[in-house]
Amino acid sequence: MNRLTPIAAALLTVFATPVYAQQAAASDASDAAPSSASSPATTLENVTITGNREDFNSPAVSLTKLPADLHDVPQTVIVVNKALLESRGATSLADALRNVSGITLGGAEGGQIGNNINLNGFSARTDIYLDGFRDRGQYYRDTFALDQIEVLMGPSSMLFGRGSTGGVINQVTKKANLKQSSEVSASITTNGLWRTTADYNQPLTDTSAVRIAAMAQQGAATTRDQSNVQDYGLFSTFTSGIGSPTEIVLSALIQHNHDQPDYGVPAYNGHPVDVDRNTAYGLDSDRTNSDVFALNANIKHRISQDAVLRNMTQFNYVHTDARETAPQSLGTVSGGIFTPLPAGFTSLPLSSLFVHGQTHDRILTDYSISNQTELAAKADFGGFKHDTLLGLELGHDGYNNQMSNRSGDCNITPPLSTTQSFIGCAAVIDPVYSAADSNLPSTPYNLQSGSANTIAIYGGDTMAITDQFKLVGGLREDRYVASTANTISLPGNASQAINFLSVRAGGIWQPTSAQAYYLSYGTSFNPSLEQLVGTVGTTSLAPEKNKSYELGGKWDLSEDLATNASIFQIQKENARSQISSGVYALDGTVRVRGIAAGATGRINKRWQITGNYTYLDAQVTQASATDGTQGKVPVNVPKHSFTGWSTYRIAKDWEIGGGPTYMSERFANATNTVQVGGYTRWDATLAYTQPKYDIRLNLFNLRNKMYYDALIQSDGGRSVPGSGRTALLSVNYRM
Repeated sequence: MNRLTPIAAALLTVFATPVYAQQAAASDASDAAPSSASSPATTLENVTITGNREDFNSPAVSLTKLPADLHDVPQTVIVVNKALLESRGATSLADALRNVSGITLGGAEGGQIGNNINLNGFSARTDIYLDGFRDRGQYYRDTFALDQIEVLMGPSSMLFGRGSTGGVINQVTKKANLKQSSEVSASITTNGLWRTTADYNQPLTDTSAVRIAAMAQQGAATTRDQSNVQDYGLFSTFTSGIGSPTEIVLSALIQHNHDQPDYGVPAYNGHPVDVDRNTAYGLDSDRTNSDVFALNANIKHRISQDAVLRNMTQFNYVHTDARETAPQSLGTVSGGIFTPLPAGFTSLPLSSLFVHGQTHDRILTDYSISNQTELAAKADFGGFKHDTLLGLELGHDGYNNQMSNRSGDCNITPPLSTTQSFIGCAAVIDPVYSAADSNLPSTPYNLQSGSANTIAIYGGDTMAITDQFKLVGGLREDRYVASTANTISLPGNASQAINFLSVRAGGIWQPTSAQAYYLSYGTSFNPSLEQLVGTVGTTSLAPEKNKSYELGGKWDLSEDLATNASIFQIQKENARSQISSGVYALDGTVRVRGIAAGATGRINKRWQITGNYTYLDAQVTQASATDGTQGKVPVNVPKHSFTGWSTYRIAKDWEIGGGPTYMSERFANATNTVQVGGYTRWDATLAYTQPKYDIRLNLFNLRNKMYYDALIQSDGGRSVPGSGRTALLSVNYRM
């Protein structure tokens, strides 16, 4: 495990600077929830946001449920914008979120595929959003259609409904505007991954425009074996009524992924098995094919100077056909019979051990349709100024998972459940499966299906008591009705109907326009059928309940440099705890206490920095005696994490930059018997910039550090090694 020296830790703390959205005075206040910013009294002109396209600061946040001025938000909000994405060479959502400390990556396990993320110590699997709507589909998300990614820290059910225990992640798509522009890019890595993107914006009239973005990539995504991808995507958006009282935005996203899955390496004596970084235990025939469709319609009408009515509808559809192989356990082979090691511990050398391959074949269909109607208004009543938001949300989600089995030539003793299928065995060192294993047919097994309906009403208010002090409050009532079914596995059928009231409250003191101090409280809830899957013993349970407390401050040290810091506690008070095989009770408690600090912006015209540090003291403070997790640290939660990035313009046309990503040790399983060491990874960039084009070289993992990126807690705990040293050369041309 790597530990920072006190001097190194101090230096990192100096440069710890999270990317959070600074004051959005230049943004169009009508695109956000009510704020204290004034609006034009008569004419409604199109607002043009000015600034350096290379700035890491984002001029605005898109979430309509939040005030335009984030000094009025009693929570930490972090923004990763396009300039930072390009500077760091980030092309996927997972890469983008490496700019946010307190976030860790999980594996595609438990019927899940794609981006599985932990935020502030809690799963954010169903807390990923696209333009403010829940994006619950299981796929690998790209950034080609995005302007920025916004992360709202802490429970936020009052704003978003179920989930959001650790926060929410919102992907913001590109918007059509009245400035004609074209941009194309091409890049290649030392792994052999090539990628090209295009972005075209064309005004149609004085008040309408269309924008189209496209992406294609092919090759090895990382230095690990079996990491080939072949993806393409198309995004289009049309805006009518720009700058007028009524604006209509229509958009469509189409994406196809043909990727190879990576289930990492198994545990050996309490740590990831010590093999070459590039060793993978899947088959060359493994693949994850996904087709993604997302349609969005947004109508915004300014009723008056102080009132805006919005109606937003989104339809998401994700279809995935997966043939995947995972290292289920370590063991020995004798006479063609595999015998697993007890809990992965043994005195036998690795050279005598084998990996038992388990199949994870499935065809997933995930879809949702949602509609939100919101009224945002400013008014004076009761002797105080109010910024009020009222909303109604309707939604329907559907899910199907057709599981399949493959059975190979390596038997297991003692026999396991017939619901599991195993293709064969391969040596831990230099694994090779038999040719027969690669060609095994998949036999359909259980069909798991689920659906849910949501109806919610919510209201929030920011009330100015004085010029310096504001109170924030809100309530949301959710009605969540869900059902699941299995054709073979249990339970055959399950359903639940939940009513839940979410609360948000806070106070903000703003002694000057450049500083704000806040104290906030929020709640959230997690239904047992939240992911539209259920197991015996969980489907009849009430939802888990979460509470959050946060104390913090936000400071603009200059026009170009903003900082923030906070301390917080998130507590899940009735977590599901296993009391016997297949039987659960709501008697668990998970508590996370944390500190976050940082800033983003320019030190001077040549030098800009961004980054953030998060400290998480996470613990299962209560669990059943048979659960084995009481007093343990939750899976995949580092105590310390830091990410930093800095660029300096050494000459008129040349820029150099770099920064570290640090993460302390984590545990890969719930009982903390598999530990993954901490690491510091360094990245760098060198760019030659011109008004019409940029040439950029990104260097990832400069020291070729061996580290583990994503953790998978099933089967005793698996760990996915991070990519080795890689270079990315890209050319970006603007017309």
